[in-house]
Amino acid sequence: MASVKVLTVAGKAKGSVELDDGVFGIQPNVPVMHQVVTAQLAARRAGTHSTLTRAEARGGGRKPFKQKGTGNARAGSIRSPHWVGGGVAHGPKPRSYAQRTPKKMVRLALHSALSDRASEGKVLVVDSWGWETPRTKDAVAALEALKLDGRVLLVLQRSEVAVARSFRNLRHVQVLEVGELNAYDVLCNDVVVFSKATLPVAEPIGKTARREAAAEESQVAEETPVAEEAPVAEEAPAEEPVEDAVPAEDTEVDDTEAEDIEPDDVPVTDEEETS
Repeated sequence: MASVKVLTVAGKAKGSVELDDGVFGIQPNVPVMHQVVTAQLAARRAGTHSTLTRAEARGGGRKPFKQKGTGNARAGSIRSPHWVGGGVAHGPKPRSYAQRTPKKMVRLALHSALSDRASEGKVLVVDSWGWETPRTKDAVAALEALKLDGRVLLVLQRSEVAVARSFRNLRHVQVLEVGELNAYDVLCNDVVVFSKATLPVAEPIGKTARREAAAEESQVAEETPVAEEAPVAEEAPAEEPVEDAVPAEDTEVDDTEAEDIEPDDVPVTDEEETS
């Protein structure tokens, strides 16, 4: 990885930072940059141009002269394309000039442009701006301290409003948010200035990114200790009410009634009396 000095707003060195080879150290792909820039410029076109066809031009409702006998070529309307004031044949109509550009191609074009500027030593890293009040004089003094000449592209965070307002009155300075960085603006400027917070880092693409993210998640899951669950106390089975069982040996049969019954007390039926 190539390293770049980190400078303060006053132009003094404050350590160094390494540039990601995936962003600043690749071989620039010129055809891809050309295609992406062409698509970006085409998308800027409004596409609102419009002309009138012979059906839309005013007039021409009747035949200008009879079909035969005049010696002229036959004509059906004075608003034909070859007549003065007639409609336009195959003229432009409102349309969109946007081109479909894959995200991988856009990313490759941006990395190629940044690598080209980094190879020429045109990439600068500032520690932090630290301005709370917008002031153009501070911006001019910073450019002089950093010894920046030519067109400068300044990449800022969304929250750095005061810094953006300080530089916006300078014609040779272009201010972009870090999410708006693109290959065309990088190629249009001579120097690209980042802060440590906005310095881009290469991100994995597609299946590789998903695979690496899944591997990181699994690794984190393995490293995090699993909390042991507290043992759950077993509930004692509910005691069923035990009925007072009387043992069979202790049971006593009341024989008093059986002893008191005598044969004479048994009732006699009518059949037995007749007999």
